[in-house]
Amino acid sequence: MTYVVTEACIDIKDQSCIEVCPVDCIITADEDRMVYIDPEECIDCGACVDPCPVDAIYADADVPAELAVYTDINRNWFADREGVRQELESVKPQQPDPAPASPEAD
Repeated sequence: MTYVVTEACIDIKDQSCIEVCPVDCIITADEDRMVYIDPEECIDCGACVDPCPVDAIYADADVPAELAVYTDINRNWFADREGVRQELESVKPQQPDPAPASPEAD
């Protein structure tokens, strides 16, 4: 068993999970929209679950069916980061920043 980061992490990247991981198996890069757990390094301790402010982390056996795609996304990131970045964009397209409010005329 390993842990999987799911959709709720996208564009949040709080990184509280990284701070508590005893084996440093949770990784991200500036160009990523979420963090990823290396299934080869994860020791299944679950230390990352409670600190996650958006409840994005599940044991792989407990990932809800509607989020199952994230199991492969997490695993594949370690072999093909750019490919996963493109897949993530197709699964959950990045929303454009909202336009700043225009100042009201006085």
